[in-house]
Amino acid sequence: MKSYPIVILVLLTTIFVMSFNTVDKGHSIESSFIRNGLSDFKFKLESLKADVELFKEDKVSLEELQKSLSNTRNSYKEIEFYIAYHYPEFSKTHLNAAPLFRIEAAGTTAYTLPPEGLQVLDELIFSDEAAEQKDKISEITGYLYNNYNNFYTSTIKNGTSQGKNKTLPLRIELIRIYTLGLTGFDTPGSLNISEEASFAFQGIKKYINDDPYFDNYNKENVNRMFSDAILYLSKNKDFESFDRIEFYKKHLQPIYEELGKWDGNEDDLKEFSGWNASNKNFFSSDFLNPYFFTLLKGSEDNADLRSLGEKIFYDISLSDNGKMSCATCHLPENAFTDLKTKSLSNAEGKTVLRNSPSLYNAVFAKRFFYDMRAYYLEQQAEHVIYNSEEFNTSYESIIKKLKLNPEYKQAFKKAYKNANIDKQTFSKALSSYVASLYSFDSDFDRFMRNEKEISDDAKKGFNLFMGKANCATCHFAPLFSGLVPPFFNENESEVLGVTKKPVQNLPLEIDSDRGRIKSNVKKEDSWIYENSFKTTTVRNIALTKPYFHNGAFNTLEEVLEFYNQGGAEGLGLKIKNQTLPADKLDLSLIEIKQIIAFLNALTDISKTKSK
Repeated sequence: MKSYPIVILVLLTTIFVMSFNTVDKGHSIESSFIRNGLSDFKFKLESLKADVELFKEDKVSLEELQKSLSNTRNSYKEIEFYIAYHYPEFSKTHLNAAPLFRIEAAGTTAYTLPPEGLQVLDELIFSDEAAEQKDKISEITGYLYNNYNNFYTSTIKNGTSQGKNKTLPLRIELIRIYTLGLTGFDTPGSLNISEEASFAFQGIKKYINDDPYFDNYNKENVNRMFSDAILYLSKNKDFESFDRIEFYKKHLQPIYEELGKWDGNEDDLKEFSGWNASNKNFFSSDFLNPYFFTLLKGSEDNADLRSLGEKIFYDISLSDNGKMSCATCHLPENAFTDLKTKSLSNAEGKTVLRNSPSLYNAVFAKRFFYDMRAYYLEQQAEHVIYNSEEFNTSYESIIKKLKLNPEYKQAFKKAYKNANIDKQTFSKALSSYVASLYSFDSDFDRFMRNEKEISDDAKKGFNLFMGKANCATCHFAPLFSGLVPPFFNENESEVLGVTKKPVQNLPLEIDSDRGRIKSNVKKEDSWIYENSFKTTTVRNIALTKPYFHNGAFNTLEEVLEFYNQGGAEGLGLKIKNQTLPADKLDLSLIEIKQIIAFLNALTDISKTKSK
């Protein structure tokens, strides 16, 4: 690991003060459990720091160091719900960051920084190369300790906020446990999922019993539910055999729903998170709030507006040559894709750079296009409108056409109650239609809501997807895309090293599309985004072949074999910063069949969301 430049060290020592806080500041820490938990984590970090130095001198064994790290991580897990809720950026960046390089913006400048925190240490200390990584382990532990020590000192001195609704941090933690904890995302080296989840549950339980805020609620029932969940975790410790369906249905979801009854009316997260706090089940259509992701507000949306947006979506006259509409590349019968290797351009016989992803659930994203160059759904449409290979037109031209059309004039008047036809009203109408394209009523969703059964192969496939196959560490549940839990307010892209042909077609060569590094987003002009592409949803994947941005893979079997081999690096190809682990997954043909059975169970093109 390279040493930080001085300017970055200054940035890192001050960032905890600037970290986004989801609620107002100024209240003292009223829970003795939180106060003691913060102190215990500091003590465990001090012990870990000392053990790391002893490990460098060969005075403690690797097993002893691993135990010290586990104790530290468990201490953090007990209070993670508190720190990660009130200081999400600090927690995500400095305490428990994924072991990947990242971009840190400072004014108009952006720095490419190496990873740091507990996840990085878990990967290093539980690796076969730990003995060769002593200096790196020491450096990362030092940064972690110093950052937290500064945070701890400030928190104890100045206090921190409690929020208006104290159950929200607890429910957010339940989402984190299921989507990041039990998948192994949080423990890439140790895969110590059950023990850490148990400590997280214990922390929530202790907090509920310690804080007077919860005295008016039925704590006896919740205590029993937590105890049952902790007991289950103690009996099911194997990463690969852990039944994430049984645990969700019998333990996590009932607790999640019960705590939801304690929420009250205050949603501290509505401006920060795409999660819908009134939701009762991860696998229902109201888990996320579509209006968090668009410029369109819920109060503005209505059936007339959606109908207007649908008319615009299918209208070829709005393009420059009068031959292309949104539906040209997004056909509803194909889950709003075109089944082409690369989508057609407006010039006969020519294509654009990439293929068209499905529009089902497309609204649930903070970045759009494979290279993530657009920040809003409305901005995504703007790129298509002005692209010389697609609509090749302008807002001015489109608005002029709409104003000359009596049918559109009447439709805009009905949808907006006499508002003008302009760029904003046009964009919101189109967003209304795309935002209505929900797909949360698949066989698997209904199964997780206890509404129907699915095959044993599909059940086994889901557990493989969430576990051994490592799929859910990038395709996060429940959307199964790169929209990052538990706040669902950012998207990830990944460097896989997608090849020009399926892996059985030799010789192999990495696709020439450079991806996100060519997005023209200046602050992301970094080598870490070379060959990096947005992680799209696998919902309806059975209907949306060919696969990947280049459409080079025609079957799910081919896709899974690529992952099974460890992407480009696993296949022996050279690529910068592959974010997909290069280790082979060792999935059997039967296991691949089971994963595909699960993916097929995610198909749902039955309807749009009614309003």
